[in-house]
Amino acid sequence: MIQKYSSALLEDAVNEFSKLPGIGRKTALRLVLHLLKRTIPEVETFGEVVVRLRNELKYCKLCHNVCDEDTCSICRDPSRDASVVCVVENIKEVMAIENTGQFKGLYHVLGGIISPMDGIGPNDLEIESLIDRAKTGAVKEIIFALSTTMEGDTTNFYIHRKLTGIDIKISVIARGVSIGDEIEYADEITLGRSILNRTPFNDSFRH
Repeated sequence: MIQKYSSALLEDAVNEFSKLPGIGRKTALRLVLHLLKRTIPEVETFGEVVVRLRNELKYCKLCHNVCDEDTCSICRDPSRDASVVCVVENIKEVMAIENTGQFKGLYHVLGGIISPMDGIGPNDLEIESLIDRAKTGAVKEIIFALSTTMEGDTTNFYIHRKLTGIDIKISVIARGVSIGDEIEYADEITLGRSILNRTPFNDSFRH
């Protein structure tokens, strides 16, 4: 049964917080009550940051990572190896791999993985822009670092097929990340080694 509150404002706030992933109504109430203990300037700053995040955040025109400018800091970094591109599902994987300190190339954020059950097809993802990057000749290797799930493997196979005829090395991270695991939850050491010990994509068919 949904709890009723003595204040409609409080109830509205709880309803909105409970729409966030992983936030139930009890947690939402605790967060709202915490905000009520903060000063008005602190709460105003909190609200302004959220609004600015939604209105002003941009996506890198090259890799589709989040950024404050047209191109993200990783793509602008001259010390990165622009000939190696790591393909990931979303920005959480970029953060996870960056935390390993083992990868010095660039990224390509698909924005999801192919999942017919969820109504997500190839045209809903940033796959064509990846193929366009591969066709420029500047990219020498593409590393698949998608979740080791059926959907992740399906996406790998689809992209691999689209890359047919393009002279480019295609690798996949080593299976140190267990089947069914999400990349973002892998520990940094395991994930780092999986990147360093990547194998040719065709070889992965045999495992």
